[in-house]
Amino acid sequence: MAEIIRSEHSGFCFGVKRAMEKTQSKVFEQKSAGKERSSKRIYTFGPLIHNKIVIDDLAEQGVEIIDSLRDTKPGDTVIVRSHGESAEFYQLAKAAEVEIVDATCPFVERIHKLAADAGRQGKQVVIVGNKNHPEVIGINGWCSNTAIIINSQEEAEKIQGSNFFVLCQTTLRKETLDEILSVFDKNEVGYEVVNTICNATKERQDSCMELSRQVEAMVVIGDKKSSNSKKLFEIAKKYCKNAYFIENISDLPLHEVQKYYKIGVAAGASTPEPVIKEVIANMSERALEANEKNLMEDFMDEIDASLKLPRAGEIVEGKIHMITDNEVIVNLGCKKDGILPKTEISLKEGDSLKDLFKEDDVITAKVIKTGDDDGGILLSMNSLEVLKHWDELAAASENHESVNVKVVRAINSGAIASYKDVDGFIPMSQLANKYVENAQEFIGQEFEVKVIRADKKKQRVIFSRKSVLREERKKLVEERWSSLQVGDVVAGKVMRFAEFGAFIDLGGIDGLLHISEISWGKLRHPSEVLTLGEIVNVKILSMNEETGKISLGLKQITPEPWSIIDEKFVVGDVVTGKVVQLKEYGAFVELEPGLDGLVHISEIVDRRIEEPSEVLKIGQVVNAKIIGVDKERKRISLSLKENSEEVAEPTEVSEEPAVEEAAEEVAPTTTEEA
Repeated sequence: MAEIIRSEHSGFCFGVKRAMEKTQSKVFEQKSAGKERSSKRIYTFGPLIHNKIVIDDLAEQGVEIIDSLRDTKPGDTVIVRSHGESAEFYQLAKAAEVEIVDATCPFVERIHKLAADAGRQGKQVVIVGNKNHPEVIGINGWCSNTAIIINSQEEAEKIQGSNFFVLCQTTLRKETLDEILSVFDKNEVGYEVVNTICNATKERQDSCMELSRQVEAMVVIGDKKSSNSKKLFEIAKKYCKNAYFIENISDLPLHEVQKYYKIGVAAGASTPEPVIKEVIANMSERALEANEKNLMEDFMDEIDASLKLPRAGEIVEGKIHMITDNEVIVNLGCKKDGILPKTEISLKEGDSLKDLFKEDDVITAKVIKTGDDDGGILLSMNSLEVLKHWDELAAASENHESVNVKVVRAINSGAIASYKDVDGFIPMSQLANKYVENAQEFIGQEFEVKVIRADKKKQRVIFSRKSVLREERKKLVEERWSSLQVGDVVAGKVMRFAEFGAFIDLGGIDGLLHISEISWGKLRHPSEVLTLGEIVNVKILSMNEETGKISLGLKQITPEPWSIIDEKFVVGDVVTGKVVQLKEYGAFVELEPGLDGLVHISEIVDRRIEEPSEVLKIGQVVNAKIIGVDKERKRISLSLKENSEEVAEPTEVSEEPAVEEAAEEVAPTTTEEA
């Protein structure tokens, strides 16, 4: 059985774990705060960690990624990831009136302080690390972006002089720092150095190096964009010739890894624990399965070698050396002969055994019973129909074709399934395209499988249902992608909600209906318009097959309100609407989603009032008369005091500006808010 060893320091580091906990805490706090607070958005400034699985999970919880504070509104929350940000960032965040949740790693915060102090003292800061890494960019921002950033001996050769203050990226390899400092020493560069490589990073890399020296194969788990994960893979590759870099279980080359008896596993600081456990569990299951098969084969080979007898049910070949009226004696190459009775042969009426067989003929038969000390081995040719089934399985395996099987029983490591007269094994990991805890639920089910292995001689066959499901899924996705085009209007099912929109199933492919594309009016949550399980017609706005993302629109199915304004609203009409905003200069009334009208304070009642709230309140339904429509500036002017036929003309109030003039004065505000 293969031995699987996990590196001592693998998975989330302290900084990443802390950032995740702060983010989850903020999500929980906002969900518990009620509607008023839930209207505020939660963002991370850049990806929280380098792991797509985690980022996608956070997105479903409503945590979005931004690259600029211009995308925020006052009151929104911005989470600073463990990499940290520049000093200027915090100044801009304060000006933008956003709430900051600072998840900067404490080790990175220390580097920020060192860089700032060195800059104030007039020292030239040198950062050893990747100039494009967000951690390095943030550090540079604490010394007014004046740092020299190097990452190799070649770059170090260009530095001359003295009064340099050397810091390093926390995930830097110690060897890289030593190589650069050796160049400084050789060139007599004057420097002061603070080794700011994170101890956790060094321990992780040392553990990976030590383990790589001990095993036959190394599996490094981490996001391909993660700097520390890539460094682990470089170390593993240096000390172990069989090294594999994977993001999750789908990338694991099991057919390669299962060849080795001692396998090491290391994981980057951004790799979630469930991903690590799934990979190890899958390899362990395969190793156990392979070990059980090998042990069984070795055990049976030992029995065969000692007894030289075939087992009951085995298909054997032998040479005929005697034919009697009632049986055929067959030499099977072991210490006992095979006996093929007349009753176990399909003979035509009137035929005898001597008509069908001749001495020295080689025949194939199935062992019915292994003889005792005084008897031979009982054979049968009536059961040879099963040979055709084995040939079918062998052909299916070679041609990568599917066969139909029925699950007959569950065992600890999987299930036994029957193909006609042949029983085969389905490992637990191959029963479905998701994790399966117990195979009991599959008993009695019939489905298609791929034949992974078919050994007629040893009567062993292994099936995989997962391979069929993956092919079906891939084919379905490809067919669905090819059938869709930007601009198409298609039907989809509302599957789940997020704060930022709804996910729509388009028949095997999910598309995102962003909250801004649901209605021409403003929404706080997709559930205000949509219902889970509802079938809706949506328009495809964009498609990216490489990333698998589809953007959808619902409001585009109906005309933009202002495009048909002449058909619906005419000056002089009395319309019904809902008060949605109250300002000191008047009230905004929603006539339909995306279309608001302004009732100037002078058009609310026939008397002078100080505030519209003296008469109106948010949510109140009112009848108003249209007194002006400006298509070019997209403005509708309404009057409440003229909504009755008894009111012939609006009362003139010389102290108040005209409605149109008032609209001019507040144009920038009213346009945006309407």
